[in-house]
Amino acid sequence: MTSGRREVSEIIVNQLAESGISLIASLPDDWVADLIKVVEVDNRFKHVPVNREESAIGLCSGTYFSKTYSAAVMGASGMLTCIYAITKINYTYEIPMFFLVSMRGAIGDTAKYQISNGIYFFDVLNTIGLPYKVLESREQLSEIPRVHRHSRVYNRPSAVILSRELLNGET
Repeated sequence: MTSGRREVSEIIVNQLAESGISLIASLPDDWVADLIKVVEVDNRFKHVPVNREESAIGLCSGTYFSKTYSAAVMGASGMLTCIYAITKINYTYEIPMFFLVSMRGAIGDTAKYQISNGIYFFDVLNTIGLPYKVLESREQLSEIPRVHRHSRVYNRPSAVILSRELLNGET
C-alpha cells in the first residue's frame, strides 16, 4: 500500500467513524482493497466480508433496527447488481443505508469488462432516485458524514462514489 493510498484510506475511515458508523460490510474490489485493510485493523469497526452484494444489503439494512450505523463498501458493478434489493427492501420499507462505492468503468479504468459500469452506473442511480455524491479529492472526503446523515433523514439509501485517482492517493 502506497503512503498516498494509506492516507486516503485513513481519512475515509476517520470520516466513517465521525459519522457514527461501526459496522462495515464489504465485497472485495481491487480499488477498495487498501481501504478494507485499514478498516480490518481499526477497532472502532466490526468488519464483515460478504461474498455477494445482496448480503451487504441485508446485513446493513438489518443493523438499522438495532440503531447501529453501517456502510456497505463495494464497486460500481456490485452496486448495480443490488438494484432490485435496494428498491425492494430499502425503498419499500424506508430503511436508510449508506454505500461507499468505487467508480469502476470511469475514464482511467483499464479493465475493459468494467466499461459498461461507467456508461450506465449514474443513469441507473438517477433512474431510481438514489442520492449520491462523487468524491474526487481528499478535500471532499469531509462530505462523507453529510451524505450518511442524509440517508438517515431521508430514510433511504445514499452513496458516496470514490474515484480511482482519490483511492490511489493521487488527488
